[in-house]
Amino acid sequence: MLLFLVVTAVRWLVGPDPGAAAARPAVLGAAVGTLLALFMVSPPGRCSGGHLNPAVTLALWRLGSFPGREVVPYAVAQLAGSVFGVWCAGLVWGPVTARPPVRHASVRADPAWGDAAVLAAEAGVLAGSTLMLAVLLASPGGRRVLPYAVGLTTALVIGVLGPLSGGSANPARQFGPALLAGDTGRLWVYVLGPALGAVLGAWLAGRTGLRRTAG
Repeated sequence: MLLFLVVTAVRWLVGPDPGAAAARPAVLGAAVGTLLALFMVSPPGRCSGGHLNPAVTLALWRLGSFPGREVVPYAVAQLAGSVFGVWCAGLVWGPVTARPPVRHASVRADPAWGDAAVLAAEAGVLAGSTLMLAVLLASPGGRRVLPYAVGLTTALVIGVLGPLSGGSANPARQFGPALLAGDTGRLWVYVLGPALGAVLGAWLAGRTGLRRTAG
């Protein structure tokens, strides 16, 4: 559902009759952040844990808040859902989703940003997000606001970093779009960066005593 709606939003923002170019990252960020928060507080989200990001799943495991045996099944489901959601959007909206500038909503960094810069940005976002998760998981009050904090953080990342690094911060966000668009040259960066950030953030949480509290 998330990737179907992402492609839908991008199709209307940058496809035929697009909205104002300057507002696109902010609008897309607000839409995705709101969707994430709604999914997390929905009954399916509460049953599953509501993490739709393989890097977040990895972070929660390293924080001691998620069983390690479930990390791979969750990641497989998240990546498969990414491909299926993008494919469904193509069926609904037709060939326009495959053509530039939509390209199945595959994110692209500013040409001035090299692989190292994008990798650092993706890792930094997830390291910070993991520390935020550790803090929020440490108290019942924090757990209650966690979906909204994640939604707001996601909206800010897309709005601010979208025009620069691509603002993915989620391997599943880029996996399906890049695969179907044939835009896989930098896919490794958008997969590895968040994963490294998750591990780094959990390590930092452990060094500061947050990991023990979050678990």
